[in-house]
Amino acid sequence: MYSIEFIRCAVAYREEGHTFRELRNTFGIPPETYYQWKEKLGNGYDGTKVFRERKRIIDKEELKRAAEEKPDAYLYEFAQKFGCTPQAIFLMFKKLKITRKKRPLPIMKSRKRNGRNIEHG
Repeated sequence: MYSIEFIRCAVAYREEGHTFRELRNTFGIPPETYYQWKEKLGNGYDGTKVFRERKRIIDKEELKRAAEEKPDAYLYEFAQKFGCTPQAIFLMFKKLKITRKKRPLPIMKSRKRNGRNIEHG
């Protein structure tokens, strides 16, 4: 990542009338990079990166609350509530590290069948 001052110097150097060969030798950038930087500066680029969070259909906190309120609900029921697909709900659960698998207590099978013991071994 180049600093904004370096980008400004490289663009100004080329605009002073220097060739692309001189630009490459001096700054080590190809003509394509120069044109990209010139366009960025023309659009008001100031070197700061803008971080935007995507607007999502599924609100993370609301999904957590819904999962706590109704832990036995099916994915399609959550999907109807949030207006999306069950796959989207599944992926959001995965991202939030919420598991949906219910593991019942182990069921011990009876070792007696028809009145006789069955040996396992």
